[in-house]
Amino acid sequence: MAEIDKCFSKLFECLADSIRKPNLFEKEEGLFWDDPHISKSLLDAHLNPEYDGASRKLETIEKTVNNLVRSSLLKQDDMVLDLGCGPGLYSNRFCQFGMHLTGIDLSKRSIEYAQRKAEEQGLNIEYIRGSFFNIKYDGMFDRVLQVYGEICTFPNEERDRLLKIIHKALRKDGLFIFDVSTRELRKSEGLKNKWLFFDGGFWHPGKHIVLEQGFDYPEHDTWVDQYTVISEEGKCKTYHMWFHDYSLEAITEVLANNGFQVKHIWNSLTGEEYKAGGGWIAIVAQKV
Repeated sequence: MAEIDKCFSKLFECLADSIRKPNLFEKEEGLFWDDPHISKSLLDAHLNPEYDGASRKLETIEKTVNNLVRSSLLKQDDMVLDLGCGPGLYSNRFCQFGMHLTGIDLSKRSIEYAQRKAEEQGLNIEYIRGSFFNIKYDGMFDRVLQVYGEICTFPNEERDRLLKIIHKALRKDGLFIFDVSTRELRKSEGLKNKWLFFDGGFWHPGKHIVLEQGFDYPEHDTWVDQYTVISEEGKCKTYHMWFHDYSLEAITEVLANNGFQVKHIWNSLTGEEYKAGGGWIAIVAQKV
């Protein structure tokens, strides 16, 4: 009975804590993308050609690659660093155009998949499992890529630290190519707030309940998707996905403060013409 009471008490504490608005960029212990089950679910999501939840849809990836190659922003023999490369969906394609790719990602499962596919296709790509913040490249790359709002997941201090690392990694006049989400996207999607039941799913292999909640921090242009997962066994775990949205003016100022000048803007990396009010801003910034 004491063990049951203890389990119930922990579950109650977890649920009670789930309705608390977390501190800005508060993070849980551990990395969910290295959980044995979740990392497999995440890789499956990356590889689903019709799903935008992890990587963008296959059609969008191919349009992005074609736009960047057609515009000569990425060209043969360029040294390219792909930060947050995931399972190599962009790097493998760019390598086929004669570029020299290095991809970095935290997910062991994604990196192993990328390495395996590159080997199968005879592509000479260096895939590295690790943190962006540990790289020490100095003037080595012509281009640095960071796709699907990756830079939006960092608080300001980490973002500026990363931009300095990217700046150092680039050669003179090198380009940083990336995209950011806007508050317009947040307004259109709204914030999560629902309970869901699954008999096996993304977060857990067995029966479980997921409490999805969204919290907004408008004074910081930041929001979080929070997922509290309660398993049939009575275990409870909360995960956070943070995003800092940007206006064109805000990201331009951030880049200028970190040694970059905006050269091109679109509404997406597929080359969609820029118009104010879009959900995304795609940017080509030059090292100065």
